[in-house]
Amino acid sequence: MLDLKFSAEQEMLRETVRGVCTTTSPLSVVRELEDDPTGFSPELWKQLAHLDLIGLQLPEEYGGSGMSALEGVVLYEEFGRSLAPSPHFVSSVLSGGALARAGSEAIKQEWLPRIVTGEAILSPAWLEPENGFGPKGVQVRAVADADGFVLTGVKRHVAFARAATRLVVLARTGDALGDVDLFLVDPAAPGVTLTQQMTIASDSQYRVELDGVRVSAEDRIGAAGTGWSTWDAVMHEGIILAAAQAVGGAEYAMDITVQYAKDRQQFDKPLGAFQALAHYLADATTNVDGAEVLVHEAAWASSEGRSVAKLAPMAKLFACQTFRDVTATAQQIFGGIGFTVEFDIQLYFRRAKQLQISWWDTRYLEELIAAAVLDD
Repeated sequence: MLDLKFSAEQEMLRETVRGVCTTTSPLSVVRELEDDPTGFSPELWKQLAHLDLIGLQLPEEYGGSGMSALEGVVLYEEFGRSLAPSPHFVSSVLSGGALARAGSEAIKQEWLPRIVTGEAILSPAWLEPENGFGPKGVQVRAVADADGFVLTGVKRHVAFARAATRLVVLARTGDALGDVDLFLVDPAAPGVTLTQQMTIASDSQYRVELDGVRVSAEDRIGAAGTGWSTWDAVMHEGIILAAAQAVGGAEYAMDITVQYAKDRQQFDKPLGAFQALAHYLADATTNVDGAEVLVHEAAWASSEGRSVAKLAPMAKLFACQTFRDVTATAQQIFGGIGFTVEFDIQLYFRRAKQLQISWWDTRYLEELIAAAVLDD
C-alpha cells in the first residue's frame, strides 16, 4: 500500500541534514565556492562522513547504511534547499551505485569502504562533445591491449574531476549498441588531461581528454558488454534523488519569495495583495506540491522493489521543470533586483536550469517516458 508519510526517524534525518547544511554550507559558502576548482566544502564533507550520510544507500557489508530511496530523498531535498555543493551524488549515488551493482568483490572491497568514509571520491565520465545521452553517445574507445585496455577520446561535464580519486569512464569496446563498459581511471594517470569548464551554475565541471590511457583488466566494472545496462539502472535510481534536490530547491525558493511578497510594499500594500502575483504564487505552490508527491511516489516504488522505468523519469522531468519555472517566476516577483548577484534567488534560478539539463535532459526524459508508456 502506498504510504508517502515519512517516519519519525526520517524526519529526524531531515533535521540533522538541515542542521549540518546550515552550519557548514550556508549560502555564503555556496557563493565562495562558485567556479572553485575543487567545488565543495571540506567541512561539509567531513560532517557527512561523520554522520554516516555519504554511504547512506550503500550496502552495510561495505560500511554503508543500506537505507532506501526514501531516506535518500530526505537527504537530497535538504541538499536542494541549501544548494549544498558536494560530490555526494557523483561519488556515492552514481559511482558507488555502479560498483555495488556490478563490481567484482575485489573492487567493492577496495573502493566502497573508502567512498563511505569520504576518503575516496569517484566521479563518472560519461557525456561527450556533440553526443547524446543514450548508448550511441558513448564513442570513447577502449581497445584491448595485452592484459588491459587503452582508452582514447574526450569526456565533458565531469563533476568534481579535480578532486576525484578515480573516474568511472564509460567507453565503447565494440560497434554494437550495447558494447559499452565501465572502467576505473586514475585522473592523474599519463594521458589524462583535465580542463575546467564554466557553467551556468558555477559548479565544478571538467573536460577530460583521454589520450592512450592504459587501464588493467581488473579496472573494468562488471562483465564485458554490461556497462550500459549497469549505468542505465543506476541512473534510473539516481535521478529520483536529483528530482528530490529540485523539490528542495523549489520549496526554499518559494519560501523566500512568499516572504518577500509579504514584506515588500507597493502602492501602500504588500506585493502579495495584488491578484496577478498571488495567482502566480498559487500556481507555483500547486506545482511544487505536485512535484514533491511524484518524487516521493518514485522513491517509495524504488524502496518496494517496484519498477521505476516510468516514475523516475517523470519525477525528474516534472520536478526540474517546476524548479526552473518557480525560480523564474520568483525573479519576476523580486523585480530587477532578483537578477543581481546580491540576492539569493538568482543562485537558485541558475542551479535550477543546470539541474534541468544535467543527468538526462528534458528531451531524453520524455523519450524514456514515451517508451515506457507505448512499449508497455
